Amino acid sequence: MIRRLTRWLLVFQGLAVIGLGVGLLKLAHLPHPWLALVLSIGLVVAIRLSITVGGFILAWRYRSETPAPFRIGLGMTVRLIGNEFGASMLSASWNMPFFQVGKRPAAQPEGHSVLLIHGYGCNSGYWRSMSKRLSAAHITHHGIDLEPALASIDHYLPAITEAIETLARDSGCDQVILVAHSMGGLISRAWLSEHGDNRIAAIITLGTPHHGTALARSGIGINARQMCCAADQTPSPWLQQLQRREAGRTVSWFDSIDSIYSHHDNIVSPQLSAHLDGATNFAVSGIGHVSLGMDRRVQDHVIARIRQIAISQRVHQNRSPT
Repeated sequence: MIRRLTRWLLVFQGLAVIGLGVGLLKLAHLPHPWLALVLSIGLVVAIRLSITVGGFILAWRYRSETPAPFRIGLGMTVRLIGNEFGASMLSASWNMPFFQVGKRPAAQPEGHSVLLIHGYGCNSGYWRSMSKRLSAAHITHHGIDLEPALASIDHYLPAITEAIETLARDSGCDQVILVAHSMGGLISRAWLSEHGDNRIAAIITLGTPHHGTALARSGIGINARQMCCAADQTPSPWLQQLQRREAGRTVSWFDSIDSIYSHHDNIVSPQLSAHLDGATNFAVSGIGHVSLGMDRRVQDHVIARIRQIAISQRVHQNRSPT
């Protein structure tokens, strides 16, 4: 669905460029057709840029306090917006319409296999950049496309179960690592609360609204409502229910969760909603929401964490009595 939708959006934008170009030629009496084409493309790009800027403005309204070490100046702010705009354009106009990250086995795999779980309004194409880095690091990984796009988060859990079992079977691993962006992190926690951690070595979330995001109130779909938080930052009923399910378990798995988040996230706001007590939290600055999965610093951290988990498990196995 998302793949078809993003392709249709590209067609619509192409028609808009043509229509604007013809209009400029007739109404503005431009001397050259190529000038009309450049101007019409510029107008469409400006509209896309305004959407990105609007997201940052909304996020600023509901923002949490940025710690002093993570504050940025004007130049870095401009770079932040530019990088997020570029990441959004690349993801929505190229990666998601035309690429699918399916099964990516490594010839000589290192560490656990990884299941990549995308977020709201995305598909596995979002992970194209991360997939290239994981392949270069000899890490077996699978991507998953979750449909329908606007369903309840709990609706996706059977698909996650099937993907985990398939990945474990194909790679010969008893446990896998979940790397999840945005809503994907909530899907991972919901799956964990229902099935336990026997099949999960670790979960790494990127920009996940663990306590909800105010911007989800302008989203559509059941899952958007589930990711909401109120004006006083009270999590949605679904998030509160998830917290009760987790608290009802005799074992806490938060020590096996890494939450990577940005103090300048333009979708998760308040940004500290991505901080999960009991988890290993890794905060960054100057990175937008979509950019998180494409930023090399974040990718380096994810790969290092995957390798660290493998080393820790080998040490534990060597120390265990035979």
